[in-house]
Amino acid sequence: MRLLLLASLAVAAPTFAQSGEPVSAAHLHGNRTLAFTQVEADVSRQQGEAVVNWDAEGFIGGDRQKFWWKSEGEHAASEFETAEFQALYSRNVWTFFDVQAGLRADAKPDGRGYAVIGIQGLAPYLLETELHAFIGFKGDVSLRFKQSFDIRMTNRFVLEPNLETDISFSDVPERMVGKGFSSIETGVQARYEISRKFAPTLALTYESRLGKSARLANAAGEENGGWSVRGGVRFWF
Repeated sequence: MRLLLLASLAVAAPTFAQSGEPVSAAHLHGNRTLAFTQVEADVSRQQGEAVVNWDAEGFIGGDRQKFWWKSEGEHAASEFETAEFQALYSRNVWTFFDVQAGLRADAKPDGRGYAVIGIQGLAPYLLETELHAFIGFKGDVSLRFKQSFDIRMTNRFVLEPNLETDISFSDVPERMVGKGFSSIETGVQARYEISRKFAPTLALTYESRLGKSARLANAAGEENGGWSVRGGVRFWF
């Protein structure tokens, strides 16, 4: 045991000597530039129509600084209901969290732009967490909170509970968004990793408008949401 401890210290000593401080295991890639892309798409049947959802993101950069891109949206009834794109500068500030800032552009339901600031990382108990503020160039302001975690049932079969909610600080009646909690999406996704980079998915999801947003939708004769079963695929490279 003593020999093992001495050998470990001997290996670590040059790293301590170079920086003058302990090096976190999260920052051992040196100056390498890394790249990552993950795409998730699924389809469901809602109110007699096929609905396709996508959620994609990726980054390029090192341990401390990255460029992130994100996109999500929904296609139903032969048209895009929502389509959102983000470009973010990401800076690591804690061991498991980055601060992010950048821009968001919505192509649907109408053309809007936002400044974005927030955090993304791994909270205690391995909770993947995102909290971002969107400051609209048309004056609307909102917050979005996302959280999920993996429950590995076997080496390849994974359950992923998830939650996403939006809070609006402004009334945006043309988007049927009211001040307060405006929407929620939650459920559980099952996936089977045929390989680590490719997995079919099956999800039970509850999605709904809330509060004043729900009342605006009802007044416009639209459904607020409900339960759906979604089948899809996730892959990354």
